[in-house]
Amino acid sequence: MRAFIFPGQGSQTVGMGQALAEANAGARAVFDEVDEALGQHLFRTMTQGPADDLLLTENAQPAIMANAIATLRVLEQEGGVRLADKTDYVAGHSLGEYTALCAAEALDLSTTARLLKLRGRAMQAAVPVGEGAMAALLGADVEKANAIATAAVQAIVDQGAWGGGELVCTVANDNDPSQVVISGHRPAIERAVALAKEMGAKRAVLLPVSAPFHCSLMQPAADAMAAALGEADLRSPLVPLYCNVEAVAVADPYAIKALLVRQVTGMVRWRESVLAMVEAGVTEFVEFGGKVLGPMVKRIAPDVTVTSVVTMDDIEALAKTL
Repeated sequence: MRAFIFPGQGSQTVGMGQALAEANAGARAVFDEVDEALGQHLFRTMTQGPADDLLLTENAQPAIMANAIATLRVLEQEGGVRLADKTDYVAGHSLGEYTALCAAEALDLSTTARLLKLRGRAMQAAVPVGEGAMAALLGADVEKANAIATAAVQAIVDQGAWGGGELVCTVANDNDPSQVVISGHRPAIERAVALAKEMGAKRAVLLPVSAPFHCSLMQPAADAMAAALGEADLRSPLVPLYCNVEAVAVADPYAIKALLVRQVTGMVRWRESVLAMVEAGVTEFVEFGGKVLGPMVKRIAPDVTVTSVVTMDDIEALAKTL
């Protein structure tokens, strides 16, 4: 069995999509449709920068989606491949869930682009710049990360250094057995980074993000997405989606909408999702538009086959094996 998987934020880079668009009219059509849906020259930002503009959450999210969908479209056209015939499940990391749903024809491309643009704006606006932060804990599993987060909050509370309501510091992404991301108020995240090594993590690194994603501070963004998804035409995907917040396969459109709303504030259970897919019989994972999830999958399930598809050569090589 096979799963097609799609990366999340952080996989963007200036120049992305350019070679695909130059080599294939179908890929170029994807980028043109996204530009038209958003009313902006996103593809120009993707290919020419500046990097700071591409890094903006409201640009990075639809850009990463467009790049992955363009890669899939080239495979479908050049290789004569139908997604429903060649994969059993789809999954994506955070924004990658929207890409997965677009790939599986639950959402059309223009709707997906507009939803991700709104999602990016709403997530950025939910917390004033500088008040939130995220950090990667390396060499720590989710249990250890939870202990570090709890200790960081307790240390600040014990010092009487916080008087602004609930102090948030929680696991945001359970990526793989050796990498967990925490999110919340900046003082707590910084304290967690300081505590991490003495509590057993190999290393802790503050992430260059502009907001604390996947924690309760994102509730205003979740509310915005609930309203937008309530009006969106979301159909049953061609194959089931393994969702981030429950790590189970879903195909019902109403359930998927509710899970996408929960995902804004909830933990990305990527490690558990991969294990669940393996338990369901998946032995091959194909990542489209990036080389981020593949290494995570191999750390979670070393015996599976992982293919990352980014370039025309990658696409041609994959088409021969499907």
